[in-house]
Amino acid sequence: MPIGGVVAYKDYISPSGVGFDIACGNKAVMTNLKAGDIEIKKIMDEIVKQIGFGLGRPNPEPIEHPILDKIEKSDFKPLRKLFKLAYEQLGTVGSGNHYVDLFKDEKEQLWVGVHFGSRGFGHRTAMGFLALARGLNFEDRPRDVNRMNAPPTLLRINSELGQNYIYAMQLAGEYAYAGRDAVVNKVIKILGTKQLYTVHNHHNFAWKENHFGTEFIVIRKGCTPAFPGQISFIGSTMADESVIVEGVDSEESRSSLFSTVHGAGRVMSRIKAAGKKKWIKNKFGVKLLSSSRGHRTKGIIDFNDTKRMMREKNIELRGGDADEAPECYKKLSEVLEYHQKTLRILHKLTPIGVAMAGPEVYDPYKD
Repeated sequence: MPIGGVVAYKDYISPSGVGFDIACGNKAVMTNLKAGDIEIKKIMDEIVKQIGFGLGRPNPEPIEHPILDKIEKSDFKPLRKLFKLAYEQLGTVGSGNHYVDLFKDEKEQLWVGVHFGSRGFGHRTAMGFLALARGLNFEDRPRDVNRMNAPPTLLRINSELGQNYIYAMQLAGEYAYAGRDAVVNKVIKILGTKQLYTVHNHHNFAWKENHFGTEFIVIRKGCTPAFPGQISFIGSTMADESVIVEGVDSEESRSSLFSTVHGAGRVMSRIKAAGKKKWIKNKFGVKLLSSSRGHRTKGIIDFNDTKRMMREKNIELRGGDADEAPECYKKLSEVLEYHQKTLRILHKLTPIGVAMAGPEVYDPYKD
């Protein structure tokens, strides 16, 4: 199932359709500050100091949240073994295209925006059910699940396995929401401000919906619901405008099952952009970027050029790598031209601060 794809099943749910980063999502918050009210360099330094990106948590502050109790006492017992992982990663952001950004809107109002999902808990949950669907154990790792042309893994929704997956997917969704809430709350605390308005939506999920008079299980992979009146935050590249949009009713909206994009979409692979990296384990079992030239290739993007461009645009960048350079993505403004009949733009958000995992961070849970 392609990223950006939506499919409706009558009697099935697809763990491969939902994917590994269950309930990955976007959250944006308008604050009561103006962009000019803050010391952007100082704020961005504090964000990367206090919030963990990739596998690390620079200043670990354990988070207590009811979702952790649900995982620890899960009705589906294999999920209980993931409690420690879920506890350690709750409130961390991950790497790849996951970020914590600061924006200004048309009136110079300051916004906080984040994009990430259910981290290792969601990844292990997805892998576990893909294994169970193949007659393996939950802890096994089936070899064929990462092939782009693999047939979909389908579970009957009225089967025990299908019901267990729906339960686990919803739990991962709650976990993802708790993580985004925790990170945004941390940034709000760093800013010393308040939240005036919140937009929170997700993708990589399955919903029970009625379309054309029939009830379906609707799976949206890399795209998000956009029903009439529904508000969404759509992220762009580190250098370009993001948007707050509202879904509208139209023939095109109905034919797309009221769905829209969650981002612009890639035009270049990560390896082509940044090259292939070699990772080694230290004595503590932590994977580090190898300094050896062997088994490494150079990408076509010079990230130093990207960083110079960001400085020229007065955007404070922390972290990031060549595989997240703007050239790797379509222009969101051009993508949205094809969606004019399905949504309206409420706000345009210009980035002033971008925080992402750096090239030295290894993270197997990229989406």
